[in-house]
Amino acid sequence: MSEAELAAELDVREIRKPDKHPAIFVRFDALAVTESFVLVNNHYPRHLREEFEVEYPGGYGWEVVEDGPRVWRVRIAKTASTPLPRILTDTATADPGQPATTGAVWTLPMRHRDLDSNIIRLAPQGRIDTHRGPDADVLVHVLAGSGTLNTETGELDLAPGVLVWLPRRSQRAFTAGPDGLRYLTVHQRRQGLVLDPIGDR
Repeated sequence: MSEAELAAELDVREIRKPDKHPAIFVRFDALAVTESFVLVNNHYPRHLREEFEVEYPGGYGWEVVEDGPRVWRVRIAKTASTPLPRILTDTATADPGQPATTGAVWTLPMRHRDLDSNIIRLAPQGRIDTHRGPDADVLVHVLAGSGTLNTETGELDLAPGVLVWLPRRSQRAFTAGPDGLRYLTVHQRRQGLVLDPIGDR
C-alpha cells in the first residue's frame, strides 16, 4: 500500500471504543467537499452508519471497500460542505404515544447544533408545577389539545396555533385541559434542563 493510501486511512481498531466515533467525525469534518478517507475497523460499523444518517443525511458517501471477515474498510466521502437542510418530523404525526403519556415525545437528534427542540405532551389534566425556567428564552408552539399557562401575575389560555414566548428565568406552570396538551419547544442548546421549583403561590 502506498504512503498516500495509508495517509488516507483512519484505523480505529486500537482506539478505545468511547473515542472511536468522535475521532471519525473529527476526520470527516476536516475533509473538503469531494475528499474522502478509508475507515479501517474490526467489524462492520453499522452504528456509525446510523449516526451519519442522523448527522449528515444526503451529505456523505459510504462505500464498503473490504467486507471482512477480519478487517472492514469503508470509504467515507464528504459530498456537501455542511449538513443539509432536511425535514425532521411531521409534528401532526410525531407523537404516536397514548393520551395518558406525559413528557418529551420527540427531541432533536443531532450532536452538533446550537438549538434544542422537543415535543412535550401532558396527559389530560396533567401539570408541570410552578417553577422558574432556565437561563434561556424558550419559544413554545401549541400543537394540539388545550390548557393554561400560569405566569407570575395571571393565566394565559393555550390552544392549537398559539405561539408563546417564555423569557429566561420567568415563573410559569402548565396545566393541560381535558384532552391533554401537546407543544413544541425551541431554545438555545444547553447541557441539561434544570427547573427551579418555587411552589404554588
